[in-house]
Amino acid sequence: MKAMVLKARRTPLVLEDRPDPVPGPGEICVEIEACAVCRTDLHVVDGDLPDGKLPIVPGHEIVGRVTATGDDVSSLKFSQRVGIPWLGHTCGQCEYCATERENLCDEPLFTGYTRDGGFATHVIADADFAFPMEGFDDPAAAAPLMCAGLIGWRSLKMAGSGDRIGLYGFGAAAHILIQVLTWQGREVYAFTRDGDAAAQAHARSLGAVWAGASEERPPEDLDAAILFAPVGALVPLALRAVKKGGRVVCGGIHMSDIPAFPYHILWEERKLLSVANLTREDAREFLKVAPEAGVKTNITRYPLSQANEALDDLRAGRFQGAAVLIP
Repeated sequence: MKAMVLKARRTPLVLEDRPDPVPGPGEICVEIEACAVCRTDLHVVDGDLPDGKLPIVPGHEIVGRVTATGDDVSSLKFSQRVGIPWLGHTCGQCEYCATERENLCDEPLFTGYTRDGGFATHVIADADFAFPMEGFDDPAAAAPLMCAGLIGWRSLKMAGSGDRIGLYGFGAAAHILIQVLTWQGREVYAFTRDGDAAAQAHARSLGAVWAGASEERPPEDLDAAILFAPVGALVPLALRAVKKGGRVVCGGIHMSDIPAFPYHILWEERKLLSVANLTREDAREFLKVAPEAGVKTNITRYPLSQANEALDDLRAGRFQGAAVLIP
């Protein structure tokens, strides 16, 4: 197999030849058809998430075919297409796992962070954390659903049922979630970096009723705002944009420091929430909703060997939607 490997934080990935992996009990080996590139991968490479395994193969938005199964695997079959997300294993015994909050597990494993991920030709995964992908005929188009889609869905669940939803940061997650929101009949207000006309036009093309800079006030008070951009300074801006009782949901795994803000913009029962990881139930729900909502991803394809270029382009905002590596 071939893999793009991170050997030290803040250094380029290195292409390596490795022995083909063999699944253990409860595991599967997957030949990767596509792996999307997530902002979390940038946080891993750039050292924002410092406690992961090294060396590591990043990537956690994986779609591929099962090539081998270990002992005790009966749920998945040879050549079956599956999706593999960020959450790769949980202990099943801690208080969080026991109360249907496995996303907060005390002893988890994360794909592409604490276990090798999808910037490769093959990957090992727990069979219980891989999801059948029947009906998703284009693996490259489906790959961003495995994190950008799932985190967007979990963020939306936390945001509540309000009609007016603001999305701060219009990248991979937002361009998927807006399609679900418009299918549900809600109004979407898109916030981008100042002067990013391309992102604002992209948001309008997908149904946003308004698109502007993050510093602008929307024309209507929002019921909820979801922050996908990892910028702490957006939190006070979003709190000012939501109405009384509104919610601000931080959808990223990492964010720069939140600046001090006056209490009155949180008062009147506004809520500030964070999203941590995902659950398998989130995945099952969203993989049912996405086809019903007619979700289509906007992707830019890169060969596996150009993973560093894909990361650089994501960091610089050189494309709309998501980057996807094709082994």
